[in-house]
Amino acid sequence: MPKHVPELPGIPPSRYPFSEVVEANGFVFLAGQVGDEPGTPGTVPGGIAAETRQMLENVGRLLHAAGLDYGDVVKCTVYLRDFTEFAAMNAVYREFFPTEPPTRATVGVTALAEDFRVEIEVLATR
Repeated sequence: MPKHVPELPGIPPSRYPFSEVVEANGFVFLAGQVGDEPGTPGTVPGGIAAETRQMLENVGRLLHAAGLDYGDVVKCTVYLRDFTEFAAMNAVYREFFPTEPPTRATVGVTALAEDFRVEIEVLATR
């Protein structure tokens, strides 16, 4: 199956030069998501927990628009700017993947776009 960029009802196009979702060979790739409210600039207030929750809600919106849900996620890569916030990020992450969580790597980074604390890439399957 060739690469396909699906239409995503209710999801505005990215303001950056990338697709929010790309499908290929039964896999669904989500672009990196951060803790911003769609249509507003910058991160949500409230620290790492609020930012992680918003980030994962943004993932849920994209999954839903693509006809999927959190149970279809098979791999995540989390980029974390401050590893002292690892436990707080994990506490929120567990709420979204309470059983049979996907595989995951968490990578410490020195900076993320627009001063976000956390970003996630998601790979799902149909």
